[in-house]
Parts: sequence; C-alpha cells; structure tokens
Amino acid sequence: MNKMRLLGVIGAVAVIAVVVASCGGNTTRSTGWEFSRNMYDPLGYNPDQPNANFKDGKTAQVPPPGTTPIGFERFPYSGSNEDYERAGAELANPFDQSEANLKQGEALYQVYCAVCHGPEGRGDGPITKDRTLDAESRQLENYPPPPSYARSDSINSSRGGLMADLSDGKIYHTITYGLNMMGSHASQLSPEERWLVVMYVRELQKK
Repeated sequence: MNKMRLLGVIGAVAVIAVVVASCGGNTTRSTGWEFSRNMYDPLGYNPDQPNANFKDGKTAQVPPPGTTPIGFERFPYSGSNEDYERAGAELANPFDQSEANLKQGEALYQVYCAVCHGPEGRGDGPITKDRTLDAESRQLENYPPPPSYARSDSINSSRGGLMADLSDGKIYHTITYGLNMMGSHASQLSPEERWLVVMYVRELQKK
C-alpha cells in the first residue's frame, strides 16, 4: 500500500513539474514542445504558393498532354448527332446484367429520371402534370412529357427510330449530353451510374 502511495505521489509531482515547466515562468517566449507539428503545418504546397521545385516557380502546373485526372473518364464523343449515332453503334454496357445492378439502376433512375420520364418510363413524371403551390394556390409550370420508352406505346425518338429501340450507347450519350428539354446529367451521375441507369432503361423498353 505504501508503495502505491509513493508511486502516486511521484506521478503527481511529475505531472505538476511538467505543467509548471510548460508555463515558462515569464522567462521565455517559447511555447514548449509541439505535438504532431505536421498535423497543422501541411507538408504539401498549396496551389497558389511559390514552389522552387519547378522552373517557373509555381505550384499549380498544367497537366502533361494526354493525361487523365483521377476520377475522370474521357468520353471520346461530342454532343453532335453524328457522334450520337456513332456512340450508339460502338458502345455497349460494360456491366453484367444482374439483379443487384438492376436494383441499383432502378434506384438511380427513380431519383434522377422519374420526375420527367415517369416511374415506368412512359413520360408521365410528376413535373409533366398539373401542379399547384398549395400555400398560394398558384398553378406551377408544366413541362412537356418526354416520349415513352415502352415498346407497347410505339413512340418515336426526336432523332428517329422507336424509343424502344434505343441502344446502350445512344441512351448513355443522351444522359451525358442531354437532349431538347433534358439537360446533361454528367455532373449528377458518374459514368458507372449512367451505365446502371442505361441497364434499367433497357428493361423499361420491354414493356
């Protein structure tokens, strides 16, 4: 027991000594020891800082020609009708059709597409119907319904051919660049997510 008390006293004295020593006693401007200095002094350069490692002295450098930024996927097709047709002929969905992929594609479709295209792709989304702002009883603007994907509706695309016959590449191209009233969804959906939506749309075409 005496040993335990002795160890306790020694520990308390050591803690008090460290605290007192860190205060400096008004005799020094030193802040004492610093813990994990690299946690608040970054080792890397900020983009706008001078940098002697480069000839021009700048940190922000233009990427070398032909490089691809991390997380970015190049899409070698423009938004033209010619490249729309070319994408339709050359591109195929890289994902295997599975229940898990279809469910994920459906979830993405319901979030990003169903508001216009409708839950089953028949162009009857809520934004195309009469809507009223209840607080003011004000009629909201309706948007023209997009054409139905369903084969049973036999609707033509504005670019020609049945909506039910749109290929993987044509759907992906349209999601990427948009068409008519539909804006580009490239900023909302990653390339992988776009392909999953394409997979689900192909299922809607069968109805």
